Amino acid sequence: MMVSFFDQFASPSFLGIPLIAIAIALPWTLFPTPPSRWINNRLITVQTWFINRFTNQLMMPLNVGGHKWALLLASLMVFLITINMLGLLPYTFTPTTQLSLNMGFAVPLWLATVIIGMRNQPTVALGHLLPEGTPIPLIPVLIIIETISLFIRPLALGVRLTANLTAGHLLIQLIATAVFVLLPMMPTVAILTAIVLFLLTLLEVAVAMIQAYVFVLLLSLYLQENV
Repeated sequence: MMVSFFDQFASPSFLGIPLIAIAIALPWTLFPTPPSRWINNRLITVQTWFINRFTNQLMMPLNVGGHKWALLLASLMVFLITINMLGLLPYTFTPTTQLSLNMGFAVPLWLATVIIGMRNQPTVALGHLLPEGTPIPLIPVLIIIETISLFIRPLALGVRLTANLTAGHLLIQLIATAVFVLLPMMPTVAILTAIVLFLLTLLEVAVAMIQAYVFVLLLSLYLQENV
């Protein structure tokens, strides 16, 4: 039984060919293409408003040098939200439940922010490893601790996204299984459990959007330290 619960997180394959690339590329085909007309339809208007609001909020704390990342971070945000939301549909696969994929997003982007800081302002970037006013005996220990915390950042990004989505999917499947098991024996309890399942599904929709936002927001905070 426990193996079947975790089968939903296995990467799908057809004739031995992994299909995760299709699962990653397919969401881009769902985005509407902006027309050349001045007056857009409602879907594109809502999409443009959402991206503009998100980009303005994300870029507000950054200086002009960090605004070059606006397109990359906004695209990543929309991509993660789309994948997370599609993964809540029945008989679908959620690529962001794979730690390897999330680490593939987190490590290069985190490393890019560190390299930018070392290139543009190496003194300030290295100064983050040692807080001002530290007693001399604690300097080596604090440098080691801050260095470890710096290298844990991409791991925390990937694990946070993976763990939240995996836990939500598992909880939905467990409660859905309980509904089917209880329905012939205790219909009233099954109905109450189904109501809980519906509320949990709404919560997972919010979690899918919030986790994508938190992922990109933390990347912008790391960028803010280095530009």
